[in-house]
Amino acid sequence: MANIDTAVANIAGPSIGADLHASEGAVGLVVSGYVVAFAVLLITGARLGSSLGYRRTFLLGLLVFTAASLACGLAPEIASLVVARFVQGAGAALMVPQVLSGIQLHFHGRDRLKALGYFSIALSGGAVLGQILGGVLIAADLFGTGWRPIFLVNIPIGVALLIAGRRLLPADRTSDRDPLDLVGVLALSATVLLVIVPLLLGSERGWPTWSWLCLLLSLPTLAFFEYGERRAAARGGRPLIARQVLRNPSVRAGMLAHACTTGTYFALLFVLALYLQDGLHKGPAYSGFAMVVWVAAFGLAGPIIPRLRRGVRWMPVVGCLVLAIGYASVLAYLQLGGRTGPLLFALLGVGGLGLGISANTLIGAVTSSMSPQYAADLSGVVATNAQLSGALGVALAGSTYAALASNPSAALSVVLAGFIVLTLVGAAAAQRLVR
Repeated sequence: MANIDTAVANIAGPSIGADLHASEGAVGLVVSGYVVAFAVLLITGARLGSSLGYRRTFLLGLLVFTAASLACGLAPEIASLVVARFVQGAGAALMVPQVLSGIQLHFHGRDRLKALGYFSIALSGGAVLGQILGGVLIAADLFGTGWRPIFLVNIPIGVALLIAGRRLLPADRTSDRDPLDLVGVLALSATVLLVIVPLLLGSERGWPTWSWLCLLLSLPTLAFFEYGERRAAARGGRPLIARQVLRNPSVRAGMLAHACTTGTYFALLFVLALYLQDGLHKGPAYSGFAMVVWVAAFGLAGPIIPRLRRGVRWMPVVGCLVLAIGYASVLAYLQLGGRTGPLLFALLGVGGLGLGISANTLIGAVTSSMSPQYAADLSGVVATNAQLSGALGVALAGSTYAALASNPSAALSVVLAGFIVLTLVGAAAAQRLVR
């Protein structure tokens, strides 16, 4: 649900603007406001799970997300829609980290790999499903409601999940709860805000002065956060992110590899949509269906990896290399004169298989390197890493593509070449993780 609602708003932007008579900047806030709130509050949401209880925090986030979806679907004007989207992003930030924390706490060994496979499918598939669902629902214009069903569809799903969650999720263990570092929350939230906003908005506005100032100001706020974390640890308190997590070489290597692979995936979704819609004049639903083979191949990795008896240790490296091969095969297809069609979609599937292998095993290796007491810390770090790397990937790939957009195939080729380099860097980092 969380990833679907990131994608559907991108597709619905023009319809929202026309219906609510909103400016392009206001419509941009409908998209970016959700992502900003989501990214800024992820680590806080993860730690709230440790403080208040994972089950309670998940259900609270789901309730907020569902209520905000209703507010989005009924919004009478653009200002209320923007506010509702911020609240919806906050609900997602409370909800999503608890899933990974729960996997770490309740699954072990091959069962954990299997659970991570389903988790990764939901994340990757949600982004693509959002593109397809958004295009189909808007084109259907159900009962003359235009874009509103893309948000209202969350209501029955959210209610069903609330009922199921109350019955099926394991009860929280009160003895495991710990206090929340509020100063750390404010400092880290400010840092992420100063990074994510210019990455989301700066690139599409030609990198104005304010975007560079925000990125520059993120450095002292990050330094203040680090100082506060060290001070809290020295006094025997509980930092927002445990020092053991940040110092762990396996976590560092795994997060670098995860950033390289995940960042290219979100960037691919963005530039492929530009290539197909603006370059080749295809519809939004077409660009969504173009990634169906990718998602199907991604889904194959989840059930297969836990069944392997040998070589599981090296799967993070193998996944990164297969992803690089997928990007290289699409690049070769374009260089040989191809534009779109079934062969392009099949070659994208090679990349999907690579990402499925790398995503599952990278997160599995990282979480296995720490004890369950750090589940909340790792969940927040993994989720925030994905959001920031995705935003950075979209900003860099989008700017590169826009500069070369007069020749769509050449623009996509240059972007793919960058993806290949990044995934090879990810493979090198993954090799350090599995040594």
